[in-house]
Amino acid sequence: MRLSRYFLPVLKETPAEAQIVSHRYMLRAGMIKQQAAGIYSWLPLGYKVLRRIEQIVHEEQQRAGHIPLLMPTLQPADLWRESGRYDDYGEEMLRITDRHERDMLYGPTNEEMITDIFRSHVESYKQLPMTLYHIQWKFRDEVRPRFGVMRGREFLMKDGYNFDLTYEDAMHAYNRHMVSYLRTYERMGLQAIPMRADSGPIGGDDTHEFLVLASTGESEVFYDSAITDLKFGDRVVNYDDRAECAAIVKEWTTPYARTDETHDVALFHDIPVERQKTSRGIEVGQIFYFGTKYSEPMGATVVTADGSRVPVHMGSHGIGVSRLLGAIIEASHDDKGIIWPEGVTPFHCGIVNLKQGNGDTDAACDAIYAALKAKGLDPLYDDTDERAGAKFATQDLIGLPWRITVGPRGLANGKVELTSRRTGESEEMSAEAAIARVAEIYATI
Repeated sequence: MRLSRYFLPVLKETPAEAQIVSHRYMLRAGMIKQQAAGIYSWLPLGYKVLRRIEQIVHEEQQRAGHIPLLMPTLQPADLWRESGRYDDYGEEMLRITDRHERDMLYGPTNEEMITDIFRSHVESYKQLPMTLYHIQWKFRDEVRPRFGVMRGREFLMKDGYNFDLTYEDAMHAYNRHMVSYLRTYERMGLQAIPMRADSGPIGGDDTHEFLVLASTGESEVFYDSAITDLKFGDRVVNYDDRAECAAIVKEWTTPYARTDETHDVALFHDIPVERQKTSRGIEVGQIFYFGTKYSEPMGATVVTADGSRVPVHMGSHGIGVSRLLGAIIEASHDDKGIIWPEGVTPFHCGIVNLKQGNGDTDAACDAIYAALKAKGLDPLYDDTDERAGAKFATQDLIGLPWRITVGPRGLANGKVELTSRRTGESEEMSAEAAIARVAEIYATI
């Protein structure tokens, strides 16, 4: 994409309503526009990041053997009355009556609907185990939406649901989800710590939240610093191997890590003092096992090998796709702007022409742009007539991990400049070497 043809409404001043870093930078970088309290339009730059995050989630879910589908945003209230949650959920549920006086709701989550789908089509234990998921917009009518996409009313979420014959089968699904989530977040450049948590209105006894440590987090967290040394890396996982998945879960859940809701002072004080840490955390996902909480009242049963009919064991598993943009920015920024991890960056590399209109620099930038595209990369070429300082400020604000700068003086020596946004370090090299370096970096992402 050439910047002269792109829609990037960058703001020089920070809007007064933006209280935290991610909200400020998302507005200033032209990623979102507020349409109503807690409801945003996703402008092109923000939408590109949203789709990159969504793609990683899809890839890791399907790597774990989970099956995508798509459910509607509007749901009939009768399904929620079957489970008993319609009246219990509270004022966060947006209730709607259609023109035929039917009670509807804008879905805050999908346990009831997915259970209805399952019971309509699955009869035998031989069809289990099964995990279905989708990535869909949700709505929760927050009384005080704030912090931009971190606590909006409309948000994009991945929610998945497992159906299993026994408790043991369902706990393997739980472990499988935890492992897939660890991979997912690490691919986004995040360290999301699984913490024992409260189940809230979803229900169930077994649940972990995934929290990214950040000073702006809504939750107070207590943890053993040993957990921050854990890295998933490039290990290959057999998701059908129960022992392997359980061992990884044990590795990540043995060090103490809890939110304030489940904090145990005695257990925390058993940790060596130098490893006792407190912080704030941003929730970016949660996994639940809730057994037959929905399958029993809604009649989601299967026929077993002996001919009896039993309710299936279930769990639900969510990732805050749109919230992750805010969390990544909170965890990765400086006073100049965003610093995108390579896995989620909207463009892989920026190209800055220091003398637009000069035949040599124009030709060199065009060639670099074409070469990066030929390698399957997505560069953003600043071909505008802005002065150099303004171009660099925009590049720093929008946070592309790598920048290739082309100017007449460097070209005279056969050199361009490759700059890392994260470190600020620049290196002069040939255009061919810069292209090869950027391609090599992304080949491992």
